[in-house]
Amino acid sequence: MKILLLEDDIILHESIQEHLEFEEWLVFSAYSSDDVYNLTYKDSFDLYLFDVNVLGESGFEILKALRESGDETPTIFITALTDIDSLRKGFSVGADDYIKKPFNPKELMVRIRNRYKRERVIYYKDLKYKLPSRQLYREDQVILLSATLSNLFHLFISNKNDIVSLDNLFDALIKPNPNALRVNISKLKSRLNLDIRNIKGVGYILQENQ
Repeated sequence: MKILLLEDDIILHESIQEHLEFEEWLVFSAYSSDDVYNLTYKDSFDLYLFDVNVLGESGFEILKALRESGDETPTIFITALTDIDSLRKGFSVGADDYIKKPFNPKELMVRIRNRYKRERVIYYKDLKYKLPSRQLYREDQVILLSATLSNLFHLFISNKNDIVSLDNLFDALIKPNPNALRVNISKLKSRLNLDIRNIKGVGYILQENQ
């Protein structure tokens, strides 16, 4: 999971980063609003952890701008603010959760796991796939697929680098037969630039790298 951490207190930032990386999550560091905009312009993330009072625009202003640009990345605010107005403002700009300073790092890990479980994101080349909503994106633009192609893609992406059996693939087809399967896999490969390989007599596999 790729996490963008915005926290300008260096000691706290490093402490949070250490706990996140212990969980084997990939952490990108930001200390100001400019850092956030630069990083989100270049890359996509599974989760934002934002402090509120930082250099440049506040965490509230940053998230509001990201949401207005169509960025729906789950966001948890890390803040010393405890008044109801601040809490209300955080949720009004699109926050999913918040945690008050000082906090136990274990509590933050629990909150993150809860968000990740509900908003799991799988990446493949330039594609981003959200589970369980089954929303597919390329460069933050939604890609719409037919029901059959969507079902096949879901099977492949959920089992990336593992063989998907012919029986499971046939279940995704309206009229299951080998020819229909080949045609639809060909459409997927062409439409989404997927590296799908046939394992003769067994099934197919979506490979991460060739």
